[in-house]
Amino acid sequence: MTMKNPKAWLWLLLAGSLWGIAEVVGGEFLWANDIAFPSVWLMAWAFFMLALARGLVRAPGSSTAVGAVATLFKLVNASPFFCHLLGIFILGVTFDVVATILLRKETRRLVRRIATGVLSAYAGNTLFALLITYVVKYDPWVEGGLPKVLRHIFLGGSLSALAAAVLVPLGIMWGLSADESTARVRRPAWVMTAAGVLVVVLWTAGRLAKLHG
Repeated sequence: MTMKNPKAWLWLLLAGSLWGIAEVVGGEFLWANDIAFPSVWLMAWAFFMLALARGLVRAPGSSTAVGAVATLFKLVNASPFFCHLLGIFILGVTFDVVATILLRKETRRLVRRIATGVLSAYAGNTLFALLITYVVKYDPWVEGGLPKVLRHIFLGGSLSALAAAVLVPLGIMWGLSADESTARVRRPAWVMTAAGVLVVVLWTAGRLAKLHG
């Protein structure tokens, strides 16, 4: 499916919303319970959503759209932590660039799927750490300095790359399968209606989480 198909935008909206609800609800749980490497857990889910969407909508720009939806979801439904919003959007853009270069028409090759996940993890963490510290100059990162930057790139990046090496190929495989299955459905309108309803449910849940947070 390409982005010229109007149905593609609903899938991207759904994937971004699923990523966003994980950031809002899952992120709150991880930080509240002091779980180790919370950003890595969230990135693991993000990579799965990005890969799933890429399998469904195989076009440049689709992953950036997913990241934009997730960013907007968190902006609207959670406390506005700029660093989190920047990290989400950067991950979407980075995955988009890497996937566009490596996958192209070779979406089914396992080695390219794995490489897409691993390179996206390191590139995303590197770009975020450098921007937030030396360009945006966000106080917690400036205070942490180079050690914090290096830890985010090499420790956080390596853990995220390990998760992405597994979840990106799996997500793309499921996305391709879902795209093929949807194309064979006799009543596709029902599928799209269900997807639309789920999007509404996710955004409603996000609002409720903020109101009761």
